[in-house]
Amino acid sequence: MTVCAQLPYKPFEYAENGKVVGFDVAMLDLAARRLGVTVQVIDTPFETIKTGAELNAGRCDVGAGGMTITDERKKYIDFSEPYFEATQTLLAGPSVKAATLDQIKAAKLRVGSLASTTGEEYLTGHGFDPKSYDLADALLNGLRIGDVDVIIMDSPVVAGWLKDPKNSGFHIVADLRTGEQYGFAFRKGHSAALIQAVNTAIRQARADGTYVRTYERWIGPYRSAR
Repeated sequence: MTVCAQLPYKPFEYAENGKVVGFDVAMLDLAARRLGVTVQVIDTPFETIKTGAELNAGRCDVGAGGMTITDERKKYIDFSEPYFEATQTLLAGPSVKAATLDQIKAAKLRVGSLASTTGEEYLTGHGFDPKSYDLADALLNGLRIGDVDVIIMDSPVVAGWLKDPKNSGFHIVADLRTGEQYGFAFRKGHSAALIQAVNTAIRQARADGTYVRTYERWIGPYRSAR
């Protein structure tokens, strides 16, 4: 099972000791075992995953990467059933005192986002013009070097960043309950059997406790976003 994903996007997919691991990889491994195959991850720009370009070209069977299910994306790709409830987090440097989006706007703080993501759409939808970065690591570095004052990112990614002592000066401004759910992506109209296998693996994992164990291994203590 070939999987297109943009690396690194810890804790969902990233390289460790020469192997790509993470929560998304572990969940897809469950489906792969049912099919008697293994998972191979191909590092791919997120933009070409969400538009279906890589799937339509046959480069991969599945697209992954903490991808929120949206009506716009459903025009180009098919999704599995939701496998993760997502929230967004605003992360700021030590000098930032703002505690809300309105205060960030009033203070004319510079904001950053990951290109082509729902986090970026959230900011633009609230009247911001964020500086866009192609990679999660580049976004974080933008905050480190003072290119931007505040960034938006999926909460589990931020939680991982804050475990690194190099980021100890950063703080969470706010958690934004955006009601997003992640799904795995498939070539539109061509992947019914594979989607069924992935959906079955997700349901079984939720039913037998594997989901919670996998979540706690890669992300942390389990809690529903609802």
